[in-house]
Amino acid sequence: MRNRIMTNKIKELRKQKKISQEALANELKITRQTIIAIEKNKYLPTLKLAFIISEYFGKTIDEVFKLCYE
Repeated sequence: MRNRIMTNKIKELRKQKKISQEALANELKITRQTIIAIEKNKYLPTLKLAFIISEYFGKTIDEVFKLCYE
């Protein structure tokens, strides 16, 4: 079975909205370090946080987060 990895479009969506990592973190009530880790695919957000992030950008979870195979 191939390895599965999660990727996301948070950095792209954040830049489209012209919002910094710090500002996004403040809006979502999480740390900037968490945003950095999620953007770099080093941390998988909880389902609740994934919903909050997707809702913030007006997207579905599938539009923000993708499951890929290596």
